[in-house]
Amino acid sequence: MKKATLIILPLLLASTACADLKDAGRAIGTTTKDVTKEIGHATRDTTKEIGHATRDTTKAIGHASRDAVKSVKEELTEDSE
Repeated sequence: MKKATLIILPLLLASTACADLKDAGRAIGTTTKDVTKEIGHATRDTTKEIGHATRDTTKAIGHASRDAVKSVKEELTEDSE
Protein backbone atom coordinates (compact mmCIF):
# COMPACT_ATOMS: atom_id res chain seq x y z
CA MET A 1 0.00 0.00 0.00
CA LYS A 2 2.78 2.42 0.91
CA LYS A 3 4.61 1.68 -2.33
CA ALA A 4 1.51 2.43 -4.36
CA THR A 5 1.00 5.70 -2.46
CA LEU A 6 4.63 6.66 -3.02
CA ILE A 7 4.23 6.05 -6.76
CA ILE A 8 0.79 7.65 -7.23
CA LEU A 9 1.34 10.78 -5.12
CA PRO A 10 4.27 12.16 -7.20
CA LEU A 11 2.36 11.42 -10.41
CA LEU A 12 -0.63 13.42 -9.18
CA LEU A 13 1.56 16.31 -8.10
CA ALA A 14 3.42 16.27 -11.43
CA SER A 15 0.20 16.31 -13.44
CA THR A 16 -1.08 19.30 -11.41
CA ALA A 17 2.19 21.15 -11.93
CA CYS A 18 2.04 20.45 -15.67
CA ALA A 19 -1.49 21.83 -15.85
CA ASP A 20 -0.39 24.97 -14.00
CA LEU A 21 2.54 25.44 -16.38
CA LYS A 22 0.28 24.87 -19.36
CA ASP A 23 -2.18 27.50 -18.11
CA ALA A 24 0.64 29.96 -17.46
CA GLY A 25 1.95 29.35 -20.98
CA ARG A 26 -1.50 30.02 -22.44
CA ALA A 27 -1.81 33.26 -20.48
CA ILE A 28 1.61 34.44 -21.64
CA GLY A 29 0.86 33.42 -25.22
CA THR A 30 -2.47 35.23 -25.25
CA THR A 31 -0.97 38.37 -23.73
CA THR A 32 1.89 38.30 -26.26
CA LYS A 33 -0.59 37.87 -29.12
CA ASP A 34 -2.70 40.80 -27.91
CA VAL A 35 0.30 43.09 -27.43
CA THR A 36 1.70 42.16 -30.84
CA LYS A 37 -1.68 42.83 -32.45
CA GLU A 38 -1.90 46.27 -30.83
CA ILE A 39 1.64 47.16 -31.93
CA GLY A 40 0.85 46.01 -35.46
CA HIS A 41 -2.36 48.02 -35.65
CA ALA A 42 -0.69 51.13 -34.24
CA THR A 43 2.14 50.79 -36.76
CA ARG A 44 -0.33 50.34 -39.60
CA ASP A 45 -2.35 53.38 -38.55
CA THR A 46 0.74 55.57 -38.14
CA THR A 47 2.10 54.52 -41.53
CA LYS A 48 -1.27 55.24 -43.12
CA GLU A 49 -1.34 58.74 -41.61
CA ILE A 50 2.22 59.45 -42.76
CA GLY A 51 1.33 58.24 -46.24
CA HIS A 52 -1.77 60.44 -46.42
CA ALA A 53 0.13 63.50 -45.17
CA THR A 54 2.90 62.87 -47.71
CA ARG A 55 0.34 62.49 -50.50
CA ASP A 56 -1.42 65.70 -49.52
CA THR A 57 1.85 67.63 -49.29
CA THR A 58 3.06 66.32 -52.66
CA LYS A 59 -0.29 67.20 -54.22
CA ALA A 60 -0.13 70.73 -52.80
CA ILE A 61 3.43 71.19 -54.13
CA GLY A 62 2.36 69.90 -57.53
CA HIS A 63 -0.62 72.25 -57.68
CA ALA A 64 1.49 75.21 -56.59
CA SER A 65 4.09 74.40 -59.26
CA ARG A 66 1.38 74.04 -61.90
CA ASP A 67 -0.19 77.36 -60.90
CA ALA A 68 3.20 79.12 -60.94
CA VAL A 69 4.01 77.81 -64.43
CA LYS A 70 0.54 78.75 -65.65
CA SER A 71 0.96 82.26 -64.22
CA VAL A 72 4.36 82.75 -65.88
CA LYS A 73 2.99 81.39 -69.14
CA GLU A 74 0.07 83.86 -69.02
CA GLU A 75 2.46 86.73 -68.27
CA LEU A 76 4.67 85.77 -71.20
CA THR A 77 1.63 85.52 -73.46
CA GLU A 78 0.41 88.97 -72.37
CA ASP A 79 3.89 90.48 -72.85
CA SER A 80 4.20 89.10 -76.37
CA GLU A 81 0.92 90.62 -77.49
